[in-house]
Amino acid sequence: MGTTPTEVMAFPNIRAIVRDNGTAEVVVAGNSRIVPGGDSVQELRSNALALIVGEAQTLQRPVRVRIEDPEGHGELIVHPDNKIESVSYEPAPARRRAEAPETTPASVAPAVIDTVPAPAPEPAAAPATATAASVDARPWPPAPATATPEPQTAAVVEEAAPIRRSLKETSFLVSAPVLEPATQGWRGTLTRLGLRMDPSAEELTEREDIRTVSQHWPGPRTIAVVNRKGGANKTPTVVMLSAILARYSGAATVAWDNNESQGTLGWRTEKGSHDRSVLDLIDASTELLSPSTNAAEIAKFVHHQTADKFDVLRSDENEEGDHEVTAEEVDIAHQVLTRYYRLVVMDSGNTARAANWRRMIDHTNQLVVPVTAIEDRAEAARLTLQTLESRGGHDAELARNAVVIVSESTDAKRSMSGEALKRAKDEARRIADGFAPFVRAVVRIPYDPALVNGPIRYEALQPATQRAWLAAAAAVAAGF
Repeated sequence: MGTTPTEVMAFPNIRAIVRDNGTAEVVVAGNSRIVPGGDSVQELRSNALALIVGEAQTLQRPVRVRIEDPEGHGELIVHPDNKIESVSYEPAPARRRAEAPETTPASVAPAVIDTVPAPAPEPAAAPATATAASVDARPWPPAPATATPEPQTAAVVEEAAPIRRSLKETSFLVSAPVLEPATQGWRGTLTRLGLRMDPSAEELTEREDIRTVSQHWPGPRTIAVVNRKGGANKTPTVVMLSAILARYSGAATVAWDNNESQGTLGWRTEKGSHDRSVLDLIDASTELLSPSTNAAEIAKFVHHQTADKFDVLRSDENEEGDHEVTAEEVDIAHQVLTRYYRLVVMDSGNTARAANWRRMIDHTNQLVVPVTAIEDRAEAARLTLQTLESRGGHDAELARNAVVIVSESTDAKRSMSGEALKRAKDEARRIADGFAPFVRAVVRIPYDPALVNGPIRYEALQPATQRAWLAAAAAVAAGF
């Protein structure tokens, strides 16, 4: 006969602590054991449970464990044979999203997205079924108590005659999607151990962002990334949005360096086997727009990103050249690219009066304004939006529905001490709050050294940075 959870001794006192900074420890009778790290927080949780199973095997009996996690806290029973039972679980208090002031129907309040998206209402956990690895296991968090039915009165109610319905009004098909079990956090760990857990609010929010960026839209979409100040993170923003949209949607995506002369997008991305640029594509536009031209011919002019699955159309990098792209040439290049690609993400120069800059705006479906946590970058972003708003029509509509992406990174030449990072975070929050009333959405991105120098790769980013950029891409895609 097995041991019930109430019969398991609370000695020794065991705690499993997983922190959101990527560290974890198991404390047994006051003695701390550092949990070996992994590639993710999920591996930390699994490694912590492995240490506890080892303690149960040493004692040759089940042990009680208090778990502490950013998602909440609770109690588990861990057996020597790897069986895990959930005794209790209490979610952490929900972090509320900053609310924008109420607006009239003519002015839509923007969405302010923090590094970790605000949680949605917590779904009720499905009861865990007994398996070979989990006997008498209780759901975690515990299922709500069943309400006591109200006693029936003695009154007699006359039953209405049944109404016969048409077969056209019903269906036996299940329309509601099936909620997949948790894959992250302690819930994901318990799911893999046989206790099927519903996902947390954070995981549900991430799934919704993935669904948003995975959509396909009728007709091509063009994103313009603009800020009149250099060093505002325009090129990293172009690379990240292109990588995420290409990875999740599978849509043919191209990042186009629409600088007046020489831009930096080619320096921060992978180079192909040729040196062609937008000028070469314009010269070959007649052939590329011919109905008889094979779609693969575009590869002669773009540089494929083998890991991040998008292409790059570079600006002219000829040091001796002085050609500036004209408005008509922007029209030609855009016509070519929208024949071969569903998504066009355009980098830009720093002159809002330039002909190619203004024509780029004419082709834009969604405006993105990146800014770093520095005052002059933020002011340049404000002036960029103000310029577009003053022009009215399509330009003003783009400004009102823009997505502002505020990066916590600082000058690459300065060392990022703890105090400097805190100042950058506080300044990013202040700048984000300042833009929020005037645009559709504001997203904050944490500092990440992988974005500072050299080629930019999505996989090189820290998990928190990847999650923040996913939220940014979802905010952009929501405007298509």
